[in-house]
Amino acid sequence: MRSNPQRRGILLSLLLAAIFTILYLSSYHSSDPGVPKSLSTSPKKPSSEGPDLTGHAIAPKLGNETLKAELGRAAWKLFHTTFAQFPDKPTADESSALDAYIHLFQRLYPCGECAEHFGVILKKFPPQVATRSTAAAWGCHVHNEVNKSLKKDLFDCSNIGDFYDCGCAEDTKHAVGNEAQKTLKASGEPGSITDAFREKAGKKADMVRDGWTKGG
Repeated sequence: MRSNPQRRGILLSLLLAAIFTILYLSSYHSSDPGVPKSLSTSPKKPSSEGPDLTGHAIAPKLGNETLKAELGRAAWKLFHTTFAQFPDKPTADESSALDAYIHLFQRLYPCGECAEHFGVILKKFPPQVATRSTAAAWGCHVHNEVNKSLKKDLFDCSNIGDFYDCGCAEDTKHAVGNEAQKTLKASGEPGSITDAFREKAGKKADMVRDGWTKGG
């Protein structure tokens, strides 16, 4: 009869030892330095915040004037072609994409001082992305703003559809020109982009030099 209490005590001791062993091993694995933290914890959800669209220019100063001029011509050709090919009735997502593209293009432009100057223009004249015609007219206007600061000739934006080779189909090309002219003829408040276009009408630019045509 004496052996039963002794046996129960031994079994109880073994049970407690097993429980403590399990608890110890569990805490050891959770704090094991050999296990990467990324594997021992639940992964973080990616941030839903996008890049700052109005942040500082990222590139340093570009000292080579020849390269700067070539880069500018290529950039304007890309811009005007993008606007000419933009949908005439874009979705909200497409308009948002073009707006973000313009701002990020400014931030990442590989001429730092050029990017800073264009950033000032964007703050004064925010991108117009409601339709293809407004985007094309806006692109022409800000191009003239840059030309004005560089003391270059200004282009009559009402003729952008006739003079700029967008590389698109003829019906689309004519539509760009016609819709741009309608945009420019629309009434606007004093100081609006429409008024700025009217002031520049009749002044001819060297289109090949400044990136208006496929010549660069």
